[in-house]
Amino acid sequence: MKSKDLYPAVFSRHAADYARRLDGIIANGEARGRLRALELAGARPGMRMLDLACGPGTLTRLLAAQVAPGGEVVGIDLAEGMLELARRSAPPNARFELMDMEQLAFADASFDGAVCGHGLQFVPNLGQALSEARRVLRPGGVLAASVPAAAVKDDVWSLIDSVVDRWLPARPVVVDEGATRAAVRDGNLFAEAARGAGFGAARVESIDEVVVWQTAEQLVSTFMGWWDFAYRIEGLDASRRDAFEDEALDAVRASHPGAITTHGRTLVLVASK
Repeated sequence: MKSKDLYPAVFSRHAADYARRLDGIIANGEARGRLRALELAGARPGMRMLDLACGPGTLTRLLAAQVAPGGEVVGIDLAEGMLELARRSAPPNARFELMDMEQLAFADASFDGAVCGHGLQFVPNLGQALSEARRVLRPGGVLAASVPAAAVKDDVWSLIDSVVDRWLPARPVVVDEGATRAAVRDGNLFAEAARGAGFGAARVESIDEVVVWQTAEQLVSTFMGWWDFAYRIEGLDASRRDAFEDEALDAVRASHPGAITTHGRTLVLVASK
């Protein structure tokens, strides 16, 4: 299976759950990597900004507030379901378009800056996507992009994985994502890819993230809706889905009876034209 045959459809089907989770971690300050990308992009009043892989428009709305008055933000994504949600809550100075990061339908030097929050890891041709981002930036414009780093395996995730492996089908093999995944998980390779795409300067920051879950129920109910679990759960009938969720909940409760802290890491690229 190819990336563009899998991910846009999955994200469309599970857009509402994704939006709730992203809104929550942004509101709690837990999405430090994405927030750092916003900071590094340097949006100011009057600027025209591009939000690549905008999803439900969570970062787009924040950018729109930063460029007001007089500025505009354009969000693009390949998931129709995400764009539908984004348009429902779009501020007046933001608009959304169905578009591929590898083939941006904008003129050269159209934007003052660009942001991509956890989207570049899904692009089959990373160099092409970065080249397109550079092309549409004005001289001196900045691309700031966050991607999840290699997973930090807290014991609670290892516990959940053991339940998942007994109940859920394996993830489908995506045949065209290997090179991109390898590049964006290594800060040096990620920065090198940006320079190879024509950016004059590029560096990558590593951002640690901590999430606190108040109860096992909160954690389990949330991961049941995460896109990377949710599309594998789709194949279960209702009774098996309930049994799977009950087993996961019992396992987490037994080992973590109170609040649960999990850890992650995000790489943030900042590249200037």
